[in-house]
Amino acid sequence: MIDFTTIDYLKNGNEKQKRAFQVLTKHGLFEKLKYYSPILAGTIPIEIDIEGSDLDIICEVDLRFEEDFLDDLMFSKFIPHDAEVKVEYPILNGENCITLNFILEEFPIEIFGQNNPTTEQNAYRHMIAEYKIVQEKGEDFKQKIIELKKKGIKTEPAFGILLGLENPYEDLLKF
Repeated sequence: MIDFTTIDYLKNGNEKQKRAFQVLTKHGLFEKLKYYSPILAGTIPIEIDIEGSDLDIICEVDLRFEEDFLDDLMFSKFIPHDAEVKVEYPILNGENCITLNFILEEFPIEIFGQNNPTTEQNAYRHMIAEYKIVQEKGEDFKQKIIELKKKGIKTEPAFGILLGLENPYEDLLKF
């Protein structure tokens, strides 16, 4: 299985993955975030992305020190000085989180911080389950997921539809 805890696999991926690797490396994003154990999660790593899919970077952030995290991000020079940065503080599964959204070259970026190790965060766990399912089910299944996503259906619900899952956000964690 691919080691998704680094971005090295992107170098040998499809064209979008190779471009993502170039942009992330050029701007030193993962190097600048290394203290927060960043992982690229979502659809681009597992090749079920569509036009406009973002690069989801999850981080382990102790929100008691959120100002340090925000300072590290804002002064790290990878966020363009003229970028519109949107910061939100959602509550996910009863836990406080922080998200930052901005554009880096042609990629929408979402940095998500939660006070959990990145490999234990649901975004990573969902991605691993989805990757395994796509590997097992094959190209036709993968294309059906992509078609559902093009119709505006989010990733987990798309898997839920095709797999007959009652609660895809919870059920995918069991795979």
